[in-house]
Amino acid sequence: MELWYTEKQTEDFGITAKIKETLVTEKTDFQDLAMIDTAEWGRMLVLDGMVMTTVRDEFVYHEMVAHPALFTHPNPKHVLVVGGGDGGVIREVLKHPNVEKAVLVEIDGKVIEYSKKYLPEIAGELDNPRVQVIVNDGYMHIHDHKNTYDVIMVDSTEPVGPAVELFTRGFYQGIYEALKEDGIFVAQTDNPWFKADLIRTVNRDVREIFPIVRVYGANIPTYPSGLWTFTLGSKTHDPLQVDETKIPEIDTKYYSPRLHKAAFALPKFVEDLIK
Repeated sequence: MELWYTEKQTEDFGITAKIKETLVTEKTDFQDLAMIDTAEWGRMLVLDGMVMTTVRDEFVYHEMVAHPALFTHPNPKHVLVVGGGDGGVIREVLKHPNVEKAVLVEIDGKVIEYSKKYLPEIAGELDNPRVQVIVNDGYMHIHDHKNTYDVIMVDSTEPVGPAVELFTRGFYQGIYEALKEDGIFVAQTDNPWFKADLIRTVNRDVREIFPIVRVYGANIPTYPSGLWTFTLGSKTHDPLQVDETKIPEIDTKYYSPRLHKAAFALPKFVEDLIK
């Protein structure tokens, strides 16, 4: 008998994947967590019925959260990742030698625990000495650390459950205050096919706080619609002013110096969302 996992992405649409083995199902203090091994995408982390990451395509999301901001900032030494308990963004952050300390604040310790066990390709750098892992509320961490970070990355789930507050104007204001005077932040902001209102609202809120705001995209096949957006807010540095000829080649599979500015070229219907 074949077993299939289905993520219902809207009331009328979803994606499905053939399951080889169910590794974990657990209701944590914060969400329903599953770790499954799929025939097409390898091991897959699922939270509250939504695909968070898979072994096969994880590099796209994690690279695109980390590198556009880190190559825009001229000297990122202290970096915060809110969420991201699978460790993928931390892994990418550590590819930047200027980074002296990377802090991960994840509200659900079970995500970290099971990622280390079942996703070592992704979570393998969480024990790096340059990394501090804190199991706590990222919203509160932000508000308790003013003028602390050069770059802040919000690697959250979609705005359900404990992640709802990570899509509020108050959170973005807290991020602004937690950044140093030339700081940059980036957040995943879902997809334009099913969450257009979310992208529009986040863009409006961030523009009220940060003088420079840019939206960019990437193709992530296991995320709803495959087209994913990220919103970058900066106090000083514009990612579109970066000299891509000075971006060093690093060990990546999706991001490249050539892609740095190209990712900010959006389809017109997405441009229209954020006018």
